[in-house]
Amino acid sequence: MAHSSSQARKATASGWIGSALEYYDFFIYAQAAALIFPQIFFPSSDPKMAIIASLATYGVGYLARPVGAFVLGHWGDTRGRKNVLLLCMFLMGLSTMAVGLLPTYHDIGLLAPALLVVLRLIQGFAVAGEISGASSMIMEHAPFGRRGYYASYTLQGVQAGQVMAAAVFLPLAYFMPSEAFNEWGWRIPFLMSAVVLIAGFIIRKEVHETPAFVQEEQQAKVAKSPISEAFRHSWRHMVLVMFMALMNVIPVVATIFGAAYAVQPAYGIGFDKSVYLWIPVVGNIVAVLVIPFVGSLSDKIGRRPTMIAGCLGSGLLAFVYLYAISIQHVPLAFAASIVMWGMVYQGYNAVFPSFYPELFHTRYRVSAMAIAQNIGTMITAMLPALFAMVAPPGSENIPLVVGGLALLITCVCALAAYLAPETHRLAMEDLGNPHARPVTQDASQASCKDSQKAFGH
Repeated sequence: MAHSSSQARKATASGWIGSALEYYDFFIYAQAAALIFPQIFFPSSDPKMAIIASLATYGVGYLARPVGAFVLGHWGDTRGRKNVLLLCMFLMGLSTMAVGLLPTYHDIGLLAPALLVVLRLIQGFAVAGEISGASSMIMEHAPFGRRGYYASYTLQGVQAGQVMAAAVFLPLAYFMPSEAFNEWGWRIPFLMSAVVLIAGFIIRKEVHETPAFVQEEQQAKVAKSPISEAFRHSWRHMVLVMFMALMNVIPVVATIFGAAYAVQPAYGIGFDKSVYLWIPVVGNIVAVLVIPFVGSLSDKIGRRPTMIAGCLGSGLLAFVYLYAISIQHVPLAFAASIVMWGMVYQGYNAVFPSFYPELFHTRYRVSAMAIAQNIGTMITAMLPALFAMVAPPGSENIPLVVGGLALLITCVCALAAYLAPETHRLAMEDLGNPHARPVTQDASQASCKDSQKAFGH
């Protein structure tokens, strides 16, 4: 048990750091697409179209996700969780460094945005396997009754990655002259991705393969075609996960459309770039603190109640956040960001890393979760460009239009969570079995206490 305790902690650290570093890469692109890319990678003759085109290149990264989910999900279910996570990291690190070396539109014309799109596709492909692989690895190493708590660290890593992404941009945007930042300063965060490859590789090679996957291997039960098994046996749960994954609309509103709305001159709001960048930073710092508590809460009261509350609450708060930006009220925008993104959204965000993999059998867990989740997030990826089209610069009622769309989507997510089965008290070997009976509350609590003692908690 001491060995499994050590491996659970190593798996959690590996998931946390891997997710933090990969999402640092993914989100520095998001920051740049909202703040700087319209000016340097697209023709300057039409600022409105440049904003829409830049935000669309952000969305292109998500178009590659379903392809990555099929390939990397299959890899994770047939070759192991550890191998797929190392592969994801190398692809992500190299493609992000390449963005930092790209010539601009001024240098090579239309080839610049074309190359940007190609690298964004590689990023999206790579990140498709990260959350499902890391969540499955941690959840399969975690003790019974604590899976929600341990798996939540995957998403704590994601939020920490976003903090790092904005934190790297902050001093550059604040201290560098605009011309220098636009010319070469924006490249620094992308080139720093070299750290991803070194740190991530060192940590991830220390983690053993999960007991659940090793058992499948030893019994020669590793699926030859995990994707076809997933669609055959669990298509209903995959559809529900796809709809729940539309909750990505909240980070889109908070960090992508919100950033463009606040700082792009065409919208006329006029937030200073360096001021606006603090809003997602503070919200994410709060999220980092909140996530383990929400994950632990889902071990006690169940995955579905926390998911539903997080979906509906953050959807309602989207109105407040966008309204605060529209009236140029920085303190209110800060407060709304902290409550919507940092606290309420975590009811969903901290719980899905345990809930999604628990819905599927070990044989096809990574594939089913990766495919369903990435199709859902791909749908939300075009929302920044859609929001910019339905609420373009100069239009009225932008908070009402975009906030209303966000609330409608979060209601769909809440309904999907309501229709999904509860999983928090199912034994590991029963996960993915539609006829499995949950462990009783008393037995669950006793087992949880035993595992906490064994794991040193």
